[in-house]
Amino acid sequence: MKKIAIPLFFLILTISLNAQNKQWTLEEAINKALEENISVKQGQLDVELADIDKLNAIGNYLPSFNVSGSNSWNTGLTQNITTGVLQNQTTRNFSANATLGITIFDGLNNLRQAQRAKLSKLAAQFNLKQIEDNTALLVANAYLEILFNKENLAVIKAQHKITSEQLERSNQLVDAGSIPRGDLLEIQSTSANEEQRIVVAENNIRISLINLAQIIQIKDYENFDIAESSYEAPLTDITEKTPEEIIAKAKAERPELQIAEANIALAEKDVQIARSNYYPNLEGFINYNTRESGADRILQGGVDPNQPTQVIGQVEDTGQTVVAPNFGLLTSPPAPFFEQLYLNDGISYGLQLNIPILNGFSTRASVQRNKINVKRAEFQKEQAELELESNVYQAYTDVLGARKAYQAAMVAVQAQEQAYQYSTDRFDVGLLNSFDFSQAKFRLENAQSEALRAKYDYIFKIKVLELYFGIPATELKF
Repeated sequence: MKKIAIPLFFLILTISLNAQNKQWTLEEAINKALEENISVKQGQLDVELADIDKLNAIGNYLPSFNVSGSNSWNTGLTQNITTGVLQNQTTRNFSANATLGITIFDGLNNLRQAQRAKLSKLAAQFNLKQIEDNTALLVANAYLEILFNKENLAVIKAQHKITSEQLERSNQLVDAGSIPRGDLLEIQSTSANEEQRIVVAENNIRISLINLAQIIQIKDYENFDIAESSYEAPLTDITEKTPEEIIAKAKAERPELQIAEANIALAEKDVQIARSNYYPNLEGFINYNTRESGADRILQGGVDPNQPTQVIGQVEDTGQTVVAPNFGLLTSPPAPFFEQLYLNDGISYGLQLNIPILNGFSTRASVQRNKINVKRAEFQKEQAELELESNVYQAYTDVLGARKAYQAAMVAVQAQEQAYQYSTDRFDVGLLNSFDFSQAKFRLENAQSEALRAKYDYIFKIKVLELYFGIPATELKF
């Protein structure tokens, strides 16, 4: 038993360590968000609701079938439901019926409800696609923010390593009397400031990791991390397209306009549904019913020996009395339950026609109201087209601006590297004081940090523009 338990323990430990050490790639993070993100799940629920509405619309074509039954007790002067005789009694009565109904014509309302259900599901699917695109971009932005924070920390640590080396060398020069102690204090101050910035940068990484973990619904914040990757500014031909080309592609592909078009179709279908109330409604039905009573039966007995005949009338012409046998009445227990159900059953069937003549203008008002909704949906589509064009132009301009900013940042880094090298050479021979040297190093660090920010901003804005060009968010490559 111990031989089995020990390998099993190490297997579980290995699986646990692998789970804790998992580093998420961007593709994995996007796929996880599309499965677990709350907004995506809500969009999926809307699609499920549309499926239910579609099923309900199909069900309207089917006949209705309902069965009911009742069992009641009556005390006092009540009618025996099987004999029709009023009696002072306490009785138990049971009744049951089954009704089958079918709509023969309803002004095409059922047909239009089914068509509307299909359109509603299509609109829900378009809305889900938009939510997925937005979620994927949200994940990508959070992922790039982590990468920036990590690379920015690496820059600060690299500069701090240089500062530590300069601090050690300055200690030696101060001890030798080559430089004043003030220069050493300046470098110590720079080193302390960099240590503080390292702490801030590490906190920024932690916060950005938690932000991404929450988006993709990962609860283990402590062990969550992303794969160490360094993305370079991509070579893209998207800017070779004109804004008009991108807008035309966006209008054909983006869910914003697809949702607007679906809403117009839904509003138009609602007008047709409202108009169906102008038409007559014809329904057919068939009903089966039966009943049973717990009251005693009153039966006809033999001729009463004390009064064998009874007067039942008189001949009008002769005035002669008409008599008949006088039968007595007998009380008998109720017939068996199923026998009564068999003897007392009945069937009714027929058609019911409802013709709308005057309904307080409710149908007319409903039609007019839905016509207004059609116009509103058309205006919303126009607004969506304008917003889409504006967003594409904005995204296109942002890409061009971000590319120029990134190129300028890289030039600035090269210039600051040269300036820093020049300052280092002068500082090493005592021609530059520690304050000016620290300022040169600080300017280089800022330039490197700004270049990183400009790079990731450029990458993200390219992906936004590609999304408008019809590339699905799940297929965006970084």
